[in-house]
Amino acid sequence: MSENNLHGVKDFDSTSLGVFLYSWRKHLIVIGVIASILSILFSSPYFITPLYKSSVILFPVSSNSVSKALLTDQISAKSDILEFGEDEQTEQMLQILNSGVIREKIIEKFNLVDHYGINPKSKFKYTYLFKEYQSNITFRRTEYMAVKITVLDRDPQVAADIANTISELLDSTKNAMQKERAVMGFKIVEKEYISLQNEIATMEDSLKKIREYGVFDYETQSEMMNQQLAIEVARGNQRGIDALNAKLDVLARYGGAYVSIRDQLEHEKKQLSYLKARYEEAKVDATENLPQKFVVESAYKAEKKSYPIRWVIVLVSVISTLLISILVIITIDKLSAKGMLKKNVPSIQKQDIYSE
Repeated sequence: MSENNLHGVKDFDSTSLGVFLYSWRKHLIVIGVIASILSILFSSPYFITPLYKSSVILFPVSSNSVSKALLTDQISAKSDILEFGEDEQTEQMLQILNSGVIREKIIEKFNLVDHYGINPKSKFKYTYLFKEYQSNITFRRTEYMAVKITVLDRDPQVAADIANTISELLDSTKNAMQKERAVMGFKIVEKEYISLQNEIATMEDSLKKIREYGVFDYETQSEMMNQQLAIEVARGNQRGIDALNAKLDVLARYGGAYVSIRDQLEHEKKQLSYLKARYEEAKVDATENLPQKFVVESAYKAEKKSYPIRWVIVLVSVISTLLISILVIITIDKLSAKGMLKKNVPSIQKQDIYSE
């Protein structure tokens, strides 16, 4: 078989390719062994820092208001304190977990600048720090609408502590955000509540003054006095008539004010009752907290490292090296066959194999 035909067969015949590779088996074996040794070496802790993984799984709550969950009488506004949140609450939770507030607290508490080995005097200190933070601490939504916090760290205990601390910070961070608004709302309701109390107290003082003049129940007193006046007139009792007229003059002078203040006071007391309920709800929201999540699984200290997976690195390295080596060998063989290289490569001496 001619040399050109030989290479044509090698190009398209898988059997010939197998024979070709077999003839280079010693070289490929040596290359594979060296690649495996080097990949084992460079994937060791001396070159790649092993990382341990810890995770926390959370479900958001459906209600953020303590008063709506526990105190309100309105059925439409009342929410179940034990109900799990949905998409909206999950997205809110993810946004808070990714916030700079939680990130800064974690960086400060665990001194991540030193922990990650970042030069504190570097011009790009925070750029490197945030990059390490984002690569080692991740948040994602699971297929069951929960939120998973995953932390990778060279220290398994630190990884677990960071994950659990982030879970705890979710409550304090969200409560602080809501507390600011709740306190402002409470102050507004409190101001209105106290103002209405003062108005009612003023009206009650006014009624007390009027009662001192003998006006206790305008309608009843007026009716009874008019009846008695008619009797005294019929009897011709001038003294009784004068006494009743004096009392009727007092009723005429203060009766209108009495009725007006009394009716307004009744209305304001109803408003005060309603406002008191809102005041109590606002006070609870401003002073009390509820957990903002359900913890499905807390983080614990990992026993085995999660990164790197050495057998995967070794396998990929060996396969990649062998593939590249085969391509290089084929290229060298083709070039030598065309006379572009000195014909002292092994392919010259393999012609006897193909000729057989």
